Amino acid sequence: MLAGSRHRTIVSVTSSYWPLASLQLRTPRLELRWPTLRDLDALAGLAAEGMHDPDVQPFAVAWTDAAPADRARSTLQYHWRQWGAWQPWDWTLDLVVDETGVIVGTQGLGGRDFAVRREVSTGSWLGREYQGRGIGTEMRAAVLYLAFECLGAEYATSGAYENNPASLAVSRKLGYVDDGIERHLVRGKPAVLRRLRLDRAAWQAQPSPPVRIEGLAACLSCFGLTQ
Repeated sequence: MLAGSRHRTIVSVTSSYWPLASLQLRTPRLELRWPTLRDLDALAGLAAEGMHDPDVQPFAVAWTDAAPADRARSTLQYHWRQWGAWQPWDWTLDLVVDETGVIVGTQGLGGRDFAVRREVSTGSWLGREYQGRGIGTEMRAAVLYLAFECLGAEYATSGAYENNPASLAVSRKLGYVDDGIERHLVRGKPAVLRRLRLDRAAWQAQPSPPVRIEGLAACLSCFGLTQ
C-alpha cells in the first residue's frame, strides 16, 4: 500500500499489447514508473496543492492561475492524451516519481523520429514540499540513463524560463550547456526561455546515481527501436 490520504484503490494499466505499463526505473531512493490510475490521482492531488510560488509562473502552461480542481483535472487529461497519442515515431514517456511509497512528482522523456535523430527532450515537476532535496536531479539522471545508456540517444535537450533557477541548476549540474533562447508570452508579458543541450560525451563525463531498469526489452518497439 502507498502511504497518504491521496491513495485509493489500485487500477493498473496492464496489457500484453502495452508493455510500457511494466517499465520501471529505480535509483537509490526513487522509483519511476508508468502510472496507475491511483498514481495519477495522487499526482493530480499534488498539482491541486500547487508546485511553486503563485507570484511566479515558471511554466508555459498557466497552472498557477487555474483553480486547484482545474489543475488536478488537467493533470489527468494531459497524461491520458499522451497515452492515446503515443506512436513509435513520436512519443512522450511521462513517469510518476515515487519516494518510499509516496508520489512526489513526474518526470518526462520525449522523442520525435528518435530512431533516426537520436535526440530526446525532458520535462518534469515536483510537489512543492519535495523540492530542494535533490530529487529533481536524481529523477532527471534516471531518464538520462535510460536515454543514453539503454536507448542509444546522442543528445538530450531541456529548457526553463529565467525565473526558474532550480530547473536551470539541475540541467547545469548534469552537464547541459546553453543552446540559445526563445522569447515567449507569459501572463501577457515577454518571458525568456533558456534552451539547454547535453551530448553523449558530456553525459558520460558526469557522475550519475546507479539506475536499475526493468521491463525495457519488451518496450523497445514502442520507442521505434529493435532489440
